[in-house]
Amino acid sequence: MAAPEIRRREILRLLDVQKECSVEALAERFGVSGMTIRRDLQTLAEAGRALRTHGGAAPAPSVSFEFQFLERAKRRAPEKGAIAAAAAELVEDGQTVMLDSGTTTLAVARRLRAKRRLTVITTSLPIAAELHGCAETRLILLGGLLRQDSPDLVGPLTESNIENLHADVAFVGADGVDRQGNVYSDSMELSPILAKMTTAANRAFVVADHEKIGRRALARFANITKIDGLITDRGVDRNLTAQLKRHGSRVIVARPIKEKSS
Repeated sequence: MAAPEIRRREILRLLDVQKECSVEALAERFGVSGMTIRRDLQTLAEAGRALRTHGGAAPAPSVSFEFQFLERAKRRAPEKGAIAAAAAELVEDGQTVMLDSGTTTLAVARRLRAKRRLTVITTSLPIAAELHGCAETRLILLGGLLRQDSPDLVGPLTESNIENLHADVAFVGADGVDRQGNVYSDSMELSPILAKMTTAANRAFVVADHEKIGRRALARFANITKIDGLITDRGVDRNLTAQLKRHGSRVIVARPIKEKSS
């Protein structure tokens, strides 16, 4: 029998995939009684992690997008880690850093914990959670409207707050970078936030893994030639990076992170 905490985590994963599960189906899957599953569901409901339904449960809305964000963060994690390490090398102790709300910038935030006397400005709730309590970091969470499908803040208030702030360096994610260096987001809400971040800092970099390079998305918000560069990983097509450089773009290809031997 799985430990209760492990079983409940697996129940949450199933709810996110299937959207609703019955007590009977869960009891059969985990080899426990219906009473045990009901206690699990009650515990999850009281914690705001699930919604009880007639005969079962469904995911709480906040948990659903949390799982989606975490699943995105796991994809190409080694590449994102390498990009984050290269980005952190561009940050000096005592500087102010602006980060948008992507999973690659979350990886950057984790690397920044090793820096001293930083001020970090972000729209991302996961980044704020990552850096909260870090003694060497002063954290500024930009206000705004919480997006329905992502744990970050957008809207006129967010944009106004960015306009009143200044950073030494900004790192923003992207859903696409085409061959001419145009940078895209899949979100119309997020695009103006990203554009303002790139102009609110002395230096601005796009951080994007190789699968984003050579493609377009919904809304264009910047061009690599107008900012300080693109940081990507070694999986990127060399022909694409060569073409970007011919257009005047700076491209930093991050070195893979070597695993420490035990």
